Amino acid sequence: MSNPTAAMLVIGDEILSGRTRDANMYFLAGELTKQGIDLKEVRVVSDDPVAIVTAVQALAKAHDQVFTSGGIGPTHDDITADCIARAFGVHIDVRADARALLQAHYDKTGLELNKARLRMARIPDGASLIDNPVSTAPGFTIENVHVMAGVPNIFQAMVASVLPTLTGGAPLLSQTLRVNRGEGEIAETLTAAAQAFEDLSIGCYPFQVNGAYGANVVVRGTDGARVDAAVTQLAKDLDL
Repeated sequence: MSNPTAAMLVIGDEILSGRTRDANMYFLAGELTKQGIDLKEVRVVSDDPVAIVTAVQALAKAHDQVFTSGGIGPTHDDITADCIARAFGVHIDVRADARALLQAHYDKTGLELNKARLRMARIPDGASLIDNPVSTAPGFTIENVHVMAGVPNIFQAMVASVLPTLTGGAPLLSQTLRVNRGEGEIAETLTAAAQAFEDLSIGCYPFQVNGAYGANVVVRGTDGARVDAAVTQLAKDLDL
């Protein structure tokens, strides 16, 4: 039985402009791998309502789980929550439980829960809150879409809140062979291995050190015995 699949939607003009480097995809991929959920697709879209709605609808239909990052803060360009509501055809407004969380947080810090901050309590109908132990303002889950902040430490905390609620599959195992030859010299051997072990993923990642070319050959799969067998065969065929 194949593992559940996931997609990630990264939202924000700051990512596409190069102003901000996304760190969340790398983290999410690693955590999903441990959970036995295969991250199959990542999209990056601008702060454009049509682009966000279209992407959410397509990804939610194609995958078991969808994770979004960015656009749920207090400013005018934080439009993700509204777009998610539109994608699912539901109403969105300030919700009492989310407001109570924010009120308690700002009472403790001595700051006002003003109109801008209250935007972070706007939750689509039918969604459940995602805990945010870092800065309190919650994310939310609606159907199979998990909506999270873009700030890396908050995103990571929200992922940690959501993952225990998801059903995973077999964790992905991997082994790496370092080959001190260029890809062109080992390509035929890798092709033969890929054909012999069709249930595994065999990737080749080149490097250059002090002018010499080489490649890391990575074998991935959920069956440890099969991964071991492929690595053993490759090591033999590559004279390692």
